[in-house]
Amino acid sequence: MHHCPYCGTDVRENESYCIKCGKKLPKDMFERLESKSKFNKYWYLPIAVFAVMMLTIGIYYIFQQHQTTEAKDLYKKAEESAVEENYQKASKHLSSALDIKSSFSEAGTLMSFVQTAIDIEDKQVGQAEQHLEKQEFQKALSIINDAENRLTNYIGEAVNPLINKLTDKRSAIKLEQLRYSLEQEPGINDLKTLLWEADAIQTDEASEVAGNIRSQIVDYTFSQASEQLNEKQFSDALLLVEDGLKYAPESEKLQSLKTTIEKEKAAFETAQQQRIEQAINSAEEERKLNENDAIELVNANVERNDQGEVVVKGKVKSVATIPINSVLIEYNLMNGDETLLSNEVYVYPDTLIPDDTGEFEFTHFDIDQKEEDINIKVDRIRWYTDQQG
Repeated sequence: MHHCPYCGTDVRENESYCIKCGKKLPKDMFERLESKSKFNKYWYLPIAVFAVMMLTIGIYYIFQQHQTTEAKDLYKKAEESAVEENYQKASKHLSSALDIKSSFSEAGTLMSFVQTAIDIEDKQVGQAEQHLEKQEFQKALSIINDAENRLTNYIGEAVNPLINKLTDKRSAIKLEQLRYSLEQEPGINDLKTLLWEADAIQTDEASEVAGNIRSQIVDYTFSQASEQLNEKQFSDALLLVEDGLKYAPESEKLQSLKTTIEKEKAAFETAQQQRIEQAINSAEEERKLNENDAIELVNANVERNDQGEVVVKGKVKSVATIPINSVLIEYNLMNGDETLLSNEVYVYPDTLIPDDTGEFEFTHFDIDQKEEDINIKVDRIRWYTDQQG
């Protein structure tokens, strides 16, 4: 229906005059109305389609934002669980996150690590434990090394606890391997190698084992160097002591012996041996005249160490009025009336001032008798002073 442009009365199409106001209708009125109708008809559809598209895009964007937020929350929970080493829980969170957003690359990377961690804990650590129980140490270490290599491509807070666990497991395996090697009664060269291995394990238990090995090295070195010294083999004795000090640089026992050797060597090389003998003779004469002597034997005992070797230990005290040097203890080990062996050992420290005390210790490696059947008899104590000529 069309309307008169003058009075608004309804008019039929193609009429020339308005039936109410009688005015002539414009000839192009029906053409313009038809053009306007066509305009509306052609543009309604694309506008409607565009509106629907924009609404759809908006709804999809909001949906995507919601999914992204939800996936990130799940990823954060998974990361926290992985840091706490709850890998099964982390895996469930990550699966849910990837179901929501399959293109979530960070979640995919963390899922790869979590699956690797589960495999390492469930399989490789258990396999290493089985080999350790069978004392197959190298196989156990190889498995731990392989597990660590699988983690080289992963970094982050979640990775560190598992790496630390594998590091602790390697240290535990090496410590058990070290203890096993010590049970095989290794020689001195093997002990030196085992000491480096013990020092490389950064644990309190390994430090304790390392200290025990050092004590064995010191005892062996002291005994061997003392024998060389007693035979006037000064260079060999020094080489032994200096080598021992590489492994136990703070050993007062070896440092004192080194000082003694150097002094004895200097005296021997400068023809002062006679002077030393005269000093010893003079000291012996003084001992005969003085019932207290210059050196007082406090005690002398025989015992066995943790390795089963016989150890002679004792203590002396200076009752002299001047410093004395190079105190030498001569003793016999007795089994009843039978003399098992005779030996000499120097007191450390090398120089004793008045009222000072010194100690002596010597490890014998080839004595089979029980320590309760062995008695020590100190036959003679020798020394010299700087004032003696």
